[in-house]
Amino acid sequence: MSHNKGIHHITAVAGNPKQNHQFYTKVLGLRLVKKTINFDDPSVYHLYYGNESGDPGSILTFFPWEHLQDGEPDRGQVVAVSFSIPTGSKAFWLDHLRGHNLEIEEPFSRFGKEVIGLQDPDGLHLELVLDPKINSFEGWSAGPIPQEHTIRGLHGATLAEENHSGAGRLLEDDFGFELTNQLENRYLYETDADFGSVIEIIDGFDLNGRPGKGTVHHIAFRVKDEEEQESLRMQLLNKGYYLTEVKDRDYFKSVYFHEPGGILFEIATDPPGFTRDEDLDELGSSLKLPRWLEDERNVIEEELPKLNS
Repeated sequence: MSHNKGIHHITAVAGNPKQNHQFYTKVLGLRLVKKTINFDDPSVYHLYYGNESGDPGSILTFFPWEHLQDGEPDRGQVVAVSFSIPTGSKAFWLDHLRGHNLEIEEPFSRFGKEVIGLQDPDGLHLELVLDPKINSFEGWSAGPIPQEHTIRGLHGATLAEENHSGAGRLLEDDFGFELTNQLENRYLYETDADFGSVIEIIDGFDLNGRPGKGTVHHIAFRVKDEEEQESLRMQLLNKGYYLTEVKDRDYFKSVYFHEPGGILFEIATDPPGFTRDEDLDELGSSLKLPRWLEDERNVIEEELPKLNS
């Protein structure tokens, strides 16, 4: 797997946590690879979904704030999240999604790949992209989706910008992406990573939306270790960006900043990964808490809703 390029994970906001869990594990067939809490609000889950081992580039995470207002797409937001599926899986996914009474867009072609569009229960726009690059990767065999049709990982994300040039220059100069195509006001940036290798920017996006359920909170990009993270952090500081200090998220180290259009970007290390506190076979099976909250485990577990009840 290619290192230090591409998307590490994407984090979005959901409503009902049980509904979110059911959709992403039972309908899309992703694996819940980590069940923890929002480090800034322990009354809220932080749920991580991904491939079998939770590899960087496969992860979509959620903060389910049940009583939050519905969000709407806005410039300065990630407005779509896309997953990679094998090129021979279109018929399966169309039948599968319709079997769950989901409204889906008829497949269409964009930048030479077929796309199936849909929304999750909170209105987050999702896309399944038939991607020949991932045909050789094995899917998760223990999930509800037949292994040959499983989602292999993230394909990419769509950013809505008033002007694409600021984010585009950042992607090219600092994150290893290359502008490879343009379709009217949509710009395609790619890396050679196996997963999470695509960013599309919609230029001139003029909808006035709002954050809330069904919107993306931030998008994280990969670095191979803390040394590379600090190097990139200093590189961006020298260009005038304001970056946070390094934050320990237990499964990766994180630095945050806003790109020129206002989207929250994160720089996340590949290690230590999700098997640091659970065996591969046990990923996502128990609630994991940061060390400073272990003394409050009983209270936190009592307040959090059950995902499988």
